[in-house]
Amino acid sequence: MRIVTWNVNSVRARLPRLLPWLAEHKPDIVCLQETKVEDDKFPREPLEELGYDIVLHGQKTYNGVAILSRRRMEDVVRGFPDDAEDAQKRVIGVTIEDVMVLNLYVVNGEAVGTSKYALKLDWMERLHDFIEERYDMTEKVVVCGDFNVTFDDRDVHDPERWRGKVLCSEPERDALAKVMTCGLKDAFRKYHEEAGHYTWWDFRTRGFQRGEGLRIDHFLMSAPALEACSGVEVDLDARAGEKPSDHAPVVATLE
Repeated sequence: MRIVTWNVNSVRARLPRLLPWLAEHKPDIVCLQETKVEDDKFPREPLEELGYDIVLHGQKTYNGVAILSRRRMEDVVRGFPDDAEDAQKRVIGVTIEDVMVLNLYVVNGEAVGTSKYALKLDWMERLHDFIEERYDMTEKVVVCGDFNVTFDDRDVHDPERWRGKVLCSEPERDALAKVMTCGLKDAFRKYHEEAGHYTWWDFRTRGFQRGEGLRIDHFLMSAPALEACSGVEVDLDARAGEKPSDHAPVVATLE
């Protein structure tokens, strides 16, 4: 079972990149973030033609998450249980065979000290509570998505330049560490302990061309899922070329 997490930064804008990639790689499950489209306007047909069933939790212009699967999806969950009716669309989960998949687009936070930063820390606290209450870590649980947080300085091209800034600040990293206490491990680090692996590069600074990135897209797995995991890789080729997303897809394989 191959699972992909990919912040596509508008699924409609990125279809010319997404469809050929899916046709070539044929992953079983695809977790998309920042789809930026309401459910009734989601481009279902070309994805269904590739053999995918689709579950959605979309929003106009901003946010939005989706899961595509070649296998039967059950127990769909959208958002947190205590979300307000107008809550941002950032959470979608399904069960596929014996794997529980939770796809997340974590709040960005804008800048340390802002109201959006405070919202991010609160949202991550709610995420911890949601995972702890809903998911049994003796089962195969895969939590993936754009977390908008680096784990440590290995995930940052220039740690001193980013020290204390949003995506790399200690309160955010502490919040992510608390989520991990639910019984999750960073699956990427099972295979790559070294620094220098990134999943996001800033368009504004030509970060990809300069090799100046951050690793903020993660696969967090329960012990049984991690035991079944045989690899996690970042597809840098999918970030190159014309009109890419600012994120690369990350691919995890479960045997």
